[in-house]
Amino acid sequence: MKRSTLSHSFLNIILVFIESALTLLLRLDPELRKAAYPLAKQGTVVALRLYLPHVEIFATFSTKGVLLDAQLPIGRSEPDVVINAYSIQVINAITTHDSETTEKLQMRGESVQVQLVKQFIMQLGLGNLIQGLIKKIKGGKGKSKPTDAEMAEKKDNYKFRIKEQQTQISTLTTKNRELETTVKELQSKQKTLMIVTIMALVIMIGSVIALLMN
Repeated sequence: MKRSTLSHSFLNIILVFIESALTLLLRLDPELRKAAYPLAKQGTVVALRLYLPHVEIFATFSTKGVLLDAQLPIGRSEPDVVINAYSIQVINAITTHDSETTEKLQMRGESVQVQLVKQFIMQLGLGNLIQGLIKKIKGGKGKSKPTDAEMAEKKDNYKFRIKEQQTQISTLTTKNRELETTVKELQSKQKTLMIVTIMALVIMIGSVIALLMN
């Protein structure tokens, strides 16, 4: 029986749209970021094998977001978690936020990572996007307390910025020392030139006086 497939180019276009939507969701939904954080920290790769149509998608969790591709990321021999399901099952799991629906998805992998992926799927959905947009429009009224994941992310960003600034300060200090050395060398050369010039003038004046006396 011939399997229903999607063309590679069309699949890439779909993946770009889904990846953009996921990026938006992660920005608007702190709970979704919290669910994605442990997966991103481990660089988890999830293989999603769908039926009707037959498609295989690889999702890589990273600090930049969830990166989607039709091929396994370079450097990886196999994914951490594999999901086998019909497309309608995945759509139902995402839209209903129901643990029972998510549990029906066939997942293989290390138990802790499988559980983290399930939590991420249950947190996904259009409803969360709409709620996030409403909060954004209201100007962020009633902001919730930052989660541990958000605080850890902020601390990592601060540490990275401080390290960059320290590197820049060290570079500027080195350049400043080099400049000071160059200035001192120029000053020394200038003094030598002045002494030589004065001596030459004295010799010249003495020669002129000697000639006049003769």
